[in-house]
Amino acid sequence: MAEIIVVANQKGGVGKTTTAVNIATALAAVDRKVLLVDFDPQGNASTGVGLLKKNKHLSTYHLLIGQCTLGEALIKSPIPGLTLIPASIQLVGAEIELVDIPKREYIFRNIIEPYRPMFDYVIVDCPPSMGLLTLNALVAADSVLVPLQCEYYALEGLSYLLSSIQKIKKNFNPKLKLNGVVLTMFDRRSSLCSQVAMDVRLHLKEKVYKTAIPRNIKVSEAPSHGKPVLLYDVNCLGSQAYMELAKELLAKEKGIKNGHEH
Repeated sequence: MAEIIVVANQKGGVGKTTTAVNIATALAAVDRKVLLVDFDPQGNASTGVGLLKKNKHLSTYHLLIGQCTLGEALIKSPIPGLTLIPASIQLVGAEIELVDIPKREYIFRNIIEPYRPMFDYVIVDCPPSMGLLTLNALVAADSVLVPLQCEYYALEGLSYLLSSIQKIKKNFNPKLKLNGVVLTMFDRRSSLCSQVAMDVRLHLKEKVYKTAIPRNIKVSEAPSHGKPVLLYDVNCLGSQAYMELAKELLAKEKGIKNGHEH
């Protein structure tokens, strides 16, 4: 039964899509069956795994408004073990189109539930906002992975996000939990970076992943080549960090299953 992990942060530019794409790729690389769902109208997760925008595909938009089934929207990515449901720019209008539908917060949960046995992991990349698309993803999710850039206002944004997660847990999805916070674009030479990292670890203890994703030129270049960094340059620091992060995530899942969660 798939674990549904939503990658979310209402702030843009924190490495959210990069994290979703590369964690999905890393999990597929260790023989997990992974579904990557692109909920962001910009569609960067879709192009980041090599999907060409000029090819017309059924997307998460068609799925949410009921124009296709999840099975019809699945696309085999060029990465073995990784299946994709792409986004389209039409998602921009989906929030307005869905506004009158009863129980609209549960649309994605109802769609994904029958397909969970097909996969080990479902990774959902969300837009950088707390709108209806992100809400739909969180209502369906088991857990939330939060990429956090080590910068001045990081903790402020994080506390807002954590309180939103608590509200969703209380009102829509009692099983929702924080999977963890992953520090992104980490520059160990910057004292601000180190200070923010220390603060976050102090606040959230073991909920912060030990692996931080470094600032790395290869990570930035990879999407323009339509590849996760793990395929673009497997030996670079960014790739190594995402593999370590996937290992940590798998170890954490194993710990929870064996009842070692604090």
